[in-house]
Amino acid sequence: MAPKNDLSELEKKIGIKFKNKDLLRQALVHRSYLNENIGFDLDNNERLEFLGDAVLELVVTQFLYENYKEPEGELTNWRAALVKGSMLACIAKSLSVGDYLYLSKGEEKTGGRSRELILANTFEALIGAIYIDQGLKTAKKFIEKHLLSKLPEILSKKLYIDPKSKLQQITQETMGITPTYKVLAEYGPDHAKSFTVGVYLKDKLLGQGSGSSKQIAEQSAAWSALETIKE
Repeated sequence: MAPKNDLSELEKKIGIKFKNKDLLRQALVHRSYLNENIGFDLDNNERLEFLGDAVLELVVTQFLYENYKEPEGELTNWRAALVKGSMLACIAKSLSVGDYLYLSKGEEKTGGRSRELILANTFEALIGAIYIDQGLKTAKKFIEKHLLSKLPEILSKKLYIDPKSKLQQITQETMGITPTYKVLAEYGPDHAKSFTVGVYLKDKLLGQGSGSSKQIAEQSAAWSALETIKE
């Protein structure tokens, strides 16, 4: 499946018309695509992701500081719940970002268009591209509309509580079992490794998640397990 080339559809979904269309395109270029397409006219999206991550943290931190009087530790937990990979990937999916990704054939075959880590990183790259093209004010509006609007639900459902601790508390209270975590897969170069981790109750796989570190992947797996238990 080739990426959708008509970026005007994506611009409508995100509510932003780019001055420099190549910035938007670059935000969608996964590093794997360049390995198979030598001489492609754009770089991958990792530098934009680096920038977007910083813009995202600034905007979210400023919003929490200005609107809530809770102590630093509580605000840190809220921010972590907002900017975690699964949340960013969920928003990217709602905007159909995966349809526009430039991926290698290998990533394509293994479901890269819906992979949480790739979508989360692309969402950050998109923020970086918006920041360069339109400035902080527009990037802030985008983040407020698509991400900060999720905060009331996070607070009402207490989704900011550490998922590993919450899962362990539930399983020990209801079953007398402590969950265990196991790395199911490692992929990517040494400087940019990604991990998929499964969480088990005895021998039963309860959930799995991916991330750029084992810790992040474990957190994602714990969230997945909590959703399974809730269902």
